[in-house]
Order: sequence, then structure tokens, then C-alpha cells
Amino acid sequence: MKINTNKTKLLISAVKKEQYPATAIPEIALVGRSNVGKSSMINKVLNRRNFAHVSATPGKTATINFYEIDEKLMLVDLPGYGYATRSKSEITKWGQMIDEYLNTRAQLMQVVLLVDSRHKPTEHDKMMLDWVRYRSDYAVVFATKTDKLSKAQLEKNLDVIIDTLRLQEGDVLIPFTTKNQEGAENFWEYIYGCVIEE
Repeated sequence: MKINTNKTKLLISAVKKEQYPATAIPEIALVGRSNVGKSSMINKVLNRRNFAHVSATPGKTATINFYEIDEKLMLVDLPGYGYATRSKSEITKWGQMIDEYLNTRAQLMQVVLLVDSRHKPTEHDKMMLDWVRYRSDYAVVFATKTDKLSKAQLEKNLDVIIDTLRLQEGDVLIPFTTKNQEGAENFWEYIYGCVIEE
């Protein structure tokens, strides 16, 4: 079953369970630190420019954004975590928002963790991966911004990511960049291989 990415729309931006769309299609949730590149990734895999707003200010996204693709798949962009300049009340509110979605959404098929390939995963990343393992049979991690590293640096950093997150056999680690089509191709290979039957 092929997905037509030209038929994509932002269905709703929600802040609470009552606002989630009444759909039954499978959902893939993207989680990661602020400024890890979730919006850029969405734009790339959908082959759209500025469809998902890329903010110059980390931590700006404060809603759960549901992107419906061809009425067959939902990409769910969760608010970024770990941005220290936000108030404690904002951070608590965002945490509750993410927790409510992850714990109550029956349509959620997989949580995909995005980490910056240039840096060692943080304690927040490790905590989120623990939740992914609780919710899913295996972990899926995309290492973003790989174009900013040399091949040797990337190989070294991917090993650091594997060790820090304690990735195991059966887990999935996928390098991703917006600078060429390889990252988008890898994303859809995962979607068709693990989420939707072709």
C-alpha cells in the first residue's frame, strides 16, 4: 500500500486528549530534544518546503501536531524537551502533554526518538528511550544532522549513541540528513517495512 505524500495536511494542533483527531490510522510519534530537527525531518520525508514550521527559537513548539498523510498514516510531532530557559511550569505542562498522548493514544504504533548525531545523548534522551522500550517491542532512533560530520566522525558518534542508549539487537538506528534523499528513503523504508504493508 503506497502512500501519496502529496496528500498531506496538518489535521490539528492539540494540547489535550479531547482535541486529538477521531481517526483510526496508525500513528508514528516523533520525540526528541528541542532543536533536534523534527520539523526539518517532517518537511524532508514529505518532500515539502516549510510545511512543518522550523523555528529559529528552540522549544517554541508547544502543541502536539498531527500530520495526516494520504489518510493512511499520521506523523505526530511532540513538543521538544530539555530546553532549560523555559519556566518550570511550562516544562511541567509540556511533560504532562507528552505523557498523556503516549499513555492514552491507542492508534500509536511506534515512538521514534530523534537525537543529534553530533552530540552524546542526554539523560532526557535516555529517559525517553526507556519509555519507548516500555511502549514498543523495539527502539527506533534517528540520528539527525549527519551532514555536519565527516564519515569517520559519524561512525564514531553512532557508536557513542549505541553505547549511551544501550541499543540492542533488534533496535533500529538510522542516520538522517535533510541535505540529500538518503535520509528520507531510509525513513520510508522503515515505514513500509515495519508499519504499513506495501
